[in-house]
Amino acid sequence: MKLLHTIFFLSCLVLLTNCSGSNENDENCNFLLDVTVNYQIDLSLPQYSQLNFDGNSIYISGIGNNGVIVASIGGSYMAWDASDPNHARSACSAIIPDGLFGECGCGDGNRYNFITGEPENNDGLRCALKFYPANLSGNMLYISN
Repeated sequence: MKLLHTIFFLSCLVLLTNCSGSNENDENCNFLLDVTVNYQIDLSLPQYSQLNFDGNSIYISGIGNNGVIVASIGGSYMAWDASDPNHARSACSAIIPDGLFGECGCGDGNRYNFITGEPENNDGLRCALKFYPANLSGNMLYISN
């Protein structure tokens, strides 16, 4: 009977240890909501003219979690949710674009690469930017998930 209790205790301990470890990454990357994005950009309009040149990016408010950043990269386009995925959404958590990089407006130094979506020069950040597919058809850029 004592052996049965020991086996039961060890099984529960292993199960609890495995469960808590598997959720660790999810708990650190759960600040963004899964929102629907369906937006189109007419690249011939003046407010989007920067996207006609490689290495530029723009911020579009009102979509995604805290806006969307669109970057022009070698004839293609990348779209990322502008909310910093490494801390809770707040008034300052929108990422401010600067070319192919952007930094969170909260002053915490969280900087991201708009080519890969990965944190830039900060191994302490666990979460990458949330990607939205961007497809070009003529002068129209369609961003949707």
